[in-house]
Amino acid sequence: MSDIRFTEDHEWVRIEGDIATIGITDYAQEQLGDIVFVDLPETGAALAQGDEAAVVESVKAASDVYAPITGEVEDVNETLEGEPGRVNEDAEGEGWFYTMTISEPAELDDLMDEKAYRAFLKKL
Repeated sequence: MSDIRFTEDHEWVRIEGDIATIGITDYAQEQLGDIVFVDLPETGAALAQGDEAAVVESVKAASDVYAPITGEVEDVNETLEGEPGRVNEDAEGEGWFYTMTISEPAELDDLMDEKAYRAFLKKL
């Protein structure tokens, strides 16, 4: 069973056991426009909540992607290196960025559930 949480910086986190899969939301990819490059973290990198984890470049701008929780990067979506547009096609599915172990489970309480995130978007 998985659980999805969101940050105010428009990252999503899918939690499955002690592993989190992370990407940017559909809202974020729409705001960025056509994504032309994704710089992913190194496998094995230790990230603290709020650390810069990745960079997304689009035809409009470059944006940092922050670690929504503390942990170690387990895997990266190497497909994005050759097909960064996959983020535009399926941001909250095949356009995932990386997975990480969850070191501080209590940090998940700082993230929004889907209902809260949708309410947050309406205020923007």
